[in-house]
Amino acid sequence: MIDLNRIQMFSQVVEQGSFTKAANTLGLTKATVSRKVAELEADAGVQLLYRTTRALKLTEAGADYYHRVSRILADLHNAEDQLSARQQTIKGHLKIVCPIEMGQLYFGRIFARFLALYPDITIEAELTNRQVDVIGEGIDLLFQITAQTDDRLKTYALINTPKILMASPKYLELQGTPSYPEQLNQHQCIRLSSPHIENNWTLFNGQDWVTIEPKSRLETNNITLMREAAIEGLGIAAIPLVIAHDALEKGELVTVLNDFPMKQSLVTMSMPQRVYLPRRYQVFIEFLYQALFNNWQDRVLDVPEFIERPDFSNQN
Repeated sequence: MIDLNRIQMFSQVVEQGSFTKAANTLGLTKATVSRKVAELEADAGVQLLYRTTRALKLTEAGADYYHRVSRILADLHNAEDQLSARQQTIKGHLKIVCPIEMGQLYFGRIFARFLALYPDITIEAELTNRQVDVIGEGIDLLFQITAQTDDRLKTYALINTPKILMASPKYLELQGTPSYPEQLNQHQCIRLSSPHIENNWTLFNGQDWVTIEPKSRLETNNITLMREAAIEGLGIAAIPLVIAHDALEKGELVTVLNDFPMKQSLVTMSMPQRVYLPRRYQVFIEFLYQALFNNWQDRVLDVPEFIERPDFSNQN
């Protein structure tokens, strides 16, 4: 009898490039994965992988076998998705990853309201700014602030979010207020360090886009930390308006170079390419887009084909 578990383990070893990574992805021990792949080779009577201390490499037979079984596994996943898309009771699990600040500001309430409507769905949410492997880690939906794309994924551009340069009044009183972008090179700045986000600053001077690489004694992957350091007077920071709104209202921060707009950040949603979208995906995405339309109206960018874009032309 064919053991699909062994085949899936072998496929993961190939895709992850090691038994350890495959085991972590599958939630199994390395010994279990190694033993099952060895059993697969023994039953087939042929070696599928060359094992060395540094790397794994497919044999010719292994490469041929992998290409065949990967298509079969994809068909099985599509068949499961098709059943899911047709089920009357919407249930299942969603593994969602999003940036820390976005999760803190928006997704807590969205998840709670969604789960109240769909009691048979569960969500596992990770808030992180790390590099994520959607396919390898079995992620259902990935939200990022990036313009980068991955051909293995279906990606939708959701909204543009404005970033604004700002600093504390205390800092500007001591160091002066820049009048044009090039003067930023004379200032102390706070930089965002993230694998998805450009940490240089690009501003429009009325004719051209000017890119500044600011000097910094503090780099961080957390925008909230940047805001707090700016409030304390460390330097100038580029902070999304939604993160800095309260500090600006209180006068803890003030904007600079208002006549030189920065390039906006793009919020995207990505998922594995699928022939059939599971029903749990559809209802969550529909719920999310309703929230997007309520907040950003016609500023929402890409809309999936199964969602109808509202007509905002008659709204005040």
